[in-house]
Amino acid sequence: MAEKKAPPFRADHVGSLLRPAALLEARDKRERGEIDDGQLRAVEDRCIGDVVKMQEDIGLQAVTDGEYRRKLWNVDFVRKFEGVLVKEGLAEEAGKSFQGGDANLQRSPTRFEVTDKLQRVREHEVENFKFTQSVSKVTAKLSIPSPSVLHFRGGRGGVSAEAYPEIGQFFIDLARVYREEIQALAAAGCTYLQIDDTNLAYLCDPKMREGAKKIGEDPDRLPSLYANLINQCIKDRPANMLVYTHLCRGNFASAWVAEGGYDPVAEVLFNELKVDGYFLEFDSPRAGNFAPLRYLPRGKRIMLGLVTTKSGELEKADDLKRRIDEAAKVAPLDQLGIAPQCGFSSTVLGNKLTVEDQIAKLTLVAKVARDVWGSV
Repeated sequence: MAEKKAPPFRADHVGSLLRPAALLEARDKRERGEIDDGQLRAVEDRCIGDVVKMQEDIGLQAVTDGEYRRKLWNVDFVRKFEGVLVKEGLAEEAGKSFQGGDANLQRSPTRFEVTDKLQRVREHEVENFKFTQSVSKVTAKLSIPSPSVLHFRGGRGGVSAEAYPEIGQFFIDLARVYREEIQALAAAGCTYLQIDDTNLAYLCDPKMREGAKKIGEDPDRLPSLYANLINQCIKDRPANMLVYTHLCRGNFASAWVAEGGYDPVAEVLFNELKVDGYFLEFDSPRAGNFAPLRYLPRGKRIMLGLVTTKSGELEKADDLKRRIDEAAKVAPLDQLGIAPQCGFSSTVLGNKLTVEDQIAKLTLVAKVARDVWGSV
């Protein structure tokens, strides 16, 4: 039986995992009306139990539900807020097309509009977290999308001027509804929360910064705005709840959106954002070098995303250790850990690798952590 330890850990992963065939089949049946919500949830429960055991067998000290109850990493969460409308494929948004992966990949980006006053009228992930915790022998981690997803792609134009004539009140309400969910999670026993914020990473890309300008936003101001927004969301968390944030440059069927090192946001990211640690992708030159880690203050941890989830090719342990050595020249080794660079399946489609590839990569992460730090 795995010994339950408290985070932070040296080996971890971002959260989403490849969906098994049984789950995909059940979801398709539900959409066709062949099974009901209860029958779908029963299949989800079985699959989550299996994937939690897989993570524990590898030796990971934090496990997730693989985001098996979601279609998209962000949509399923934020659409539960009253006042949020999900739209697809609007040309005026700040985001750009996915690149890499399948050269023929075409995807209409998701956009969110705030059409009315924001309210949390139902629980979002509380019952889901309780189930994951009930089948876990180690720490159950939950990942949720950053509140910035309700602003970045549409800017002021994506927020109803009738509901929010003053944009400042929108941010106050947005932080409040997030706080309500986070407080409910804390009451349910959640001690490890991850906030996924692609937008801070997007602001490292000159093209994305220009896109922000086109919708009337200042890309130099947005990092501090979003850091303060997240700070307001987590300000009432209990002392035993660890909060990390994950940054990536897009993850859809092995493709990505943005490129560029962390330099434009590093000072804000590490010193204004009041989280305990970071999952940062460093699997390719797309994410830049380790130099921005010089801004990391004492007391925070960085999980180096050195293992890619974009392909099934397995990294070599010695190569990963050399990269950790490089990072340790900039930030103290005792403030570092290792993880995959992103999730394996940010959408139900999943990235272009197999379940066996996924297990091999997670196993490698745990092995390297033991070799470098003596524990996972």
